[in-house]
Amino acid sequence: MNSSYNVYDLRVNELETPLGIDDDKLFFSWKIGAADRGDKQTHYRISVASSDKLLRDGVADLWDSGKLAGSPLRVLYKGALLSGSVRYWWKVESWNTGGTLSDSPIAYFDSGLRQDEWKASWIWKAEEPQVNDYAYFRKETELHKPVSSAKIYVSAHNRYQLFVNGTKVGGCGSPAPSHPRKRKYYLAYDVTGLLSNGRNCLSAIVHYLGGDGQNYVNGLPGLLLQMEIRYTDGTCDHVVSDPSWETLDVIPHAIGTPFQQFRRLSAIEDYDAAKLPAGWMNAGFPSGYTSVAVIASELESQAWTLKWQQMPEGAEERTIIPAATGIQEVGCQVFDAGLIVSGWPRISLKGIPGCTVQMRYSEDLDEAGYVKHNVTNELSEFYYDSYTMHGSDSETWAPDFSYKAFRYVEITGYPGLLTAEQVVIVSAHTAIVQEGSFHSSDDLLNRIYEACIQTQKNNTLGLLADCPHREQAQFLADADLQAETLLYHFGEAYPVLDKVLSDFADSQLENGTFPWVFPSGFDYPGFSGWIPEWDLHYCTLLWKLYEWSHQLQLLQTYYVPAKRMLDFYLDRADPELGLIPKSTQSSDWHISDHPYQNIDQNGRFLTVQNIKIKHVIDLMGKMATELGYEYDAAYMHRRSLLLQQAIVTHLYDPVRKRFADCYLSEQSHQGTNVVAYQYGIVPPEHKEEVLAHIKSEGLDCRTLLALNLLRVLFDNGAEDEAYRLIHKRDYPGWGYMIEQGARTIWEGFNDIESHCHAWNAYPARLLVEYLVGIRMASPGWDSMLIKPYVPEGITFMEGSVVTGRGRVYVRWEAAAGSLLLDVEIPPNATADAIFPLPSDGRNSWILTESGRVICSANGASHSNEPFIEVRDISDKIVFGLESGSYRFALQWK
Repeated sequence: MNSSYNVYDLRVNELETPLGIDDDKLFFSWKIGAADRGDKQTHYRISVASSDKLLRDGVADLWDSGKLAGSPLRVLYKGALLSGSVRYWWKVESWNTGGTLSDSPIAYFDSGLRQDEWKASWIWKAEEPQVNDYAYFRKETELHKPVSSAKIYVSAHNRYQLFVNGTKVGGCGSPAPSHPRKRKYYLAYDVTGLLSNGRNCLSAIVHYLGGDGQNYVNGLPGLLLQMEIRYTDGTCDHVVSDPSWETLDVIPHAIGTPFQQFRRLSAIEDYDAAKLPAGWMNAGFPSGYTSVAVIASELESQAWTLKWQQMPEGAEERTIIPAATGIQEVGCQVFDAGLIVSGWPRISLKGIPGCTVQMRYSEDLDEAGYVKHNVTNELSEFYYDSYTMHGSDSETWAPDFSYKAFRYVEITGYPGLLTAEQVVIVSAHTAIVQEGSFHSSDDLLNRIYEACIQTQKNNTLGLLADCPHREQAQFLADADLQAETLLYHFGEAYPVLDKVLSDFADSQLENGTFPWVFPSGFDYPGFSGWIPEWDLHYCTLLWKLYEWSHQLQLLQTYYVPAKRMLDFYLDRADPELGLIPKSTQSSDWHISDHPYQNIDQNGRFLTVQNIKIKHVIDLMGKMATELGYEYDAAYMHRRSLLLQQAIVTHLYDPVRKRFADCYLSEQSHQGTNVVAYQYGIVPPEHKEEVLAHIKSEGLDCRTLLALNLLRVLFDNGAEDEAYRLIHKRDYPGWGYMIEQGARTIWEGFNDIESHCHAWNAYPARLLVEYLVGIRMASPGWDSMLIKPYVPEGITFMEGSVVTGRGRVYVRWEAAAGSLLLDVEIPPNATADAIFPLPSDGRNSWILTESGRVICSANGASHSNEPFIEVRDISDKIVFGLESGSYRFALQWK
């Protein structure tokens, strides 16, 4: 018996023990652990029951899949109809190739509330709502018998903080922003352990932003809450938001404070602690401080479609003790977190009645050592929060209703010198967990990687933000580029990226295009721009997430909005030239590359745009094929051939072997030729010359197309050139940022504007994908390619990726005359490995695995190992691997 064979990481809809699944379709997934090479799951059985006791007794009263053959990535639930607000239990039995049976631990998931199961009403305080308004709600309820379970389902517009008997429940920044008239997110919490017999108190603080902002959609203010209670005697009860709730008459938060700048986000929190009545969150709070809440019965919010939020909440990841820097005098001190973080400061001070302490934020200090009055490159007098003290012996406060992003915080107004321990910096973001890894013998590469990871964390804030300070806004192109690092290195990437797709599907305009950023107040001046090239990233992001997950439901959900968007462009094709023209509206913004591109966009037909449209046609053809839409697939094939012919005919110079930046342009930028090469537009007979020209121009692409450039180089035998671009320490490049002291990645390669922009953090993936050498070879990681690149001067690299099949790990060590390679392939997956042969040792080498000879320079394969298949030993060694752990050693004279 193989005792190491086991089942772990049970998930429902890609989530571990979800608390509010309200989808009609449930998918179960799990991973297999096995120490033996080639071990895999051959059969499985899923059991779902209404209690864990039933499962332990072998009874699956809701669904028994029966013993089925195969090792699918996920399995659709086909059991009895599930009720709302119920906990269900499930497990997996798995059989391996030797017939060994392994039982998983018993896991659970909770169903959420269906739309018709909501009994609560949206409530608000009696006063007319204002911009940057706050409401403090409370409700006391009596429990007379023991509780077996209690769940709270809650939403608010825009954000809430929830408390049960004075204990905070949940994370920060909730609910995530959405289009409330399409879907309004709610969250679910198990609060059983926070309730007691007798009187209990539920309380909540709601912040209503009001109006339109660049990272939220305007709606009506309110709180919606429903607590479902089950008692040990089998009876049930519920507590709902209704007019029996109270609102505080006087609150500590000032109402109507300014936003940080014109984008209308991150409003000033101005908090007066003396105005908060003691004990308001606890049962037995005296009368005279509250008024009755009102039902917003006539408001549209009553009809909002409620959807459980699958994207994790925001969470505090760590706290940083900052260093004193800059101005240090009584009444004004500056503290340095050491790097840009998203979050807020938490001050802990001896109280002085009526003393107001202000906290101002920035990435930068001025020459005198004060915090600049800016939000990155935009001036702002309002990027601060303030706290007026009650006068207690010790007072702790954090402005945690919104994210700020800063390196420096300036504390003014306190009549005494503060220590750094009194001004703790909280780093907070959506609770994505770093699962992938990278490390090497090269300090610069390590620092680039760490900066990329920190930048991605800073920009996952209930949506994928382009930057965490200036905009906190979700752009399609930014999200598409961020998917590179998210997928390779973070758990919970799937629900984060799925939310991007659903947000933009909800935002789609009548003509099929998308706003340039969403969620946002699209009708508000300045937020309603259109970037045609950004539309196309909807399809590339969708295909990227599908390839990673191999989740057909993803394509089924988003194929229609993707095709609607593409049809808009195809319908505009010029009848004479066959090319798609650029927009002629002055308010529209075409972007071939960004930021500060130097591609000529003056012509009527833009080459990069047309090539990207051709690429998206090809992707839509693949999606149609996967979905079985044969007519659509054939149509896409025809349109792709027609557009490619038009591009080559009208935008390519066969004499110069260059693509013009636009129709009739004399300019031919590196990036224009890069996308043409990458997407198969270059005539085959000219590919060598075009690639040579691309290589000769170094790094002339900007952030957007630099990713395409690096992929073209890495994928087409120019690894040396690609590595030099990543590793270079001079301008432009990521190494240059690090050499300037950066610990997060800039918006572009210039030291201006945002210094924390996640769309430029994709080197974190490339380091693992191309240098460590872990690549996906088939959708869902059923097969992979292990192809390390060994730069001169690097003695080791290692990295890992957590896939739907499990963890993939590679480490290589290089020394004079030898190369060691450690590989771990998860069960139910295979890999092709490519071992580079050194030019100075091709006539005398030997490859061993765990001390056993596999093959040697004489061309002979000596291995009888059944899990290693040697396929090529010419200028490289190519061999196929089954799952398992391997340690290869290549030695040469």
